[in-house]
Amino acid sequence: MGKVAFVFPGQGAQSVGMGQDIYDHMPEIRDVFEAANDALDFDLLSMIFKGPDSELKKTYNTQPALLTTSVAYLKALQSKGIQADYVAGHSLGEYSALVAAGVLSLKDAVAIVRARGQFMEQAVPDGHGAMAAVLGASREALTQLCLSVTESGQIVELANMNCPGQIVISGSTAGVAEVSERVKEAGGKRAIALEVSGPFHSSMMKAAANQLEIKLDTITFYEPIVPIVANVTAQTVKDSSAIRQLLVEQVYSPVLWEDSVQFLISQGVDTFIEIGPGNVLTGLIKKIDKTVKVININRLASLEFAL
Repeated sequence: MGKVAFVFPGQGAQSVGMGQDIYDHMPEIRDVFEAANDALDFDLLSMIFKGPDSELKKTYNTQPALLTTSVAYLKALQSKGIQADYVAGHSLGEYSALVAAGVLSLKDAVAIVRARGQFMEQAVPDGHGAMAAVLGASREALTQLCLSVTESGQIVELANMNCPGQIVISGSTAGVAEVSERVKEAGGKRAIALEVSGPFHSSMMKAAANQLEIKLDTITFYEPIVPIVANVTAQTVKDSSAIRQLLVEQVYSPVLWEDSVQFLISQGVDTFIEIGPGNVLTGLIKKIDKTVKVININRLASLEFAL
């Protein structure tokens, strides 16, 4: 019997109105939205269901909104008796995975990611940092190109190892622009600028990581009830103090998503259930391994279909 992994999306998957269907049709799931709303100092529910999009896109709003919606779909799935053998999440999605693994309470997770978004926003002034998805380059060649641009004075680093042929770079606006122009030197086809408010998962986020560390020291972490695969190591992490430390490192370290999926497959996982808005991870997982089964839970109809 193959194993099941629950995986949770990160920033970029959000959309106004996400989760409205299960809020309306599954009264038992409303508690999730309401508990998250109560944990914050603004009307999260109105932001999720009504927007505007320009406000929802702000990273300190996106993060709690996406986490809450993902956890609501998770609870809907669990209410039908479906459980995971492993959990993992992409960047912000790691916090949804930690709620799924019982490491963090929903209220604490929502408060943390709201603060995390604020710290990330404050770490680098608007316009000074950027990210881009590079298609077709190898890790080794792209690493060398980024190093040479960084040595010339403009920081640019590998941020997300998403799937074969898709790597996200992050750093100074000028550094990302230069690598984007020179991707062919690394065997790349092209670079696509990402709509983000900062250079996430780069060393420019160290200040945000330091603030997050202080915040995390005030939060209770429980031992995981299901193994969680960490972004920073692409290995399972079982100890709550190690999880806390990895969340700090995650802010300025690359997300090893392709490696994490390969690790899960090596552990016998043959079914991945992406829980939360959008279907970005479904696409990435299919590019990593065509033979595994991928199911998407991102609306009420898909929940019923999956069951």
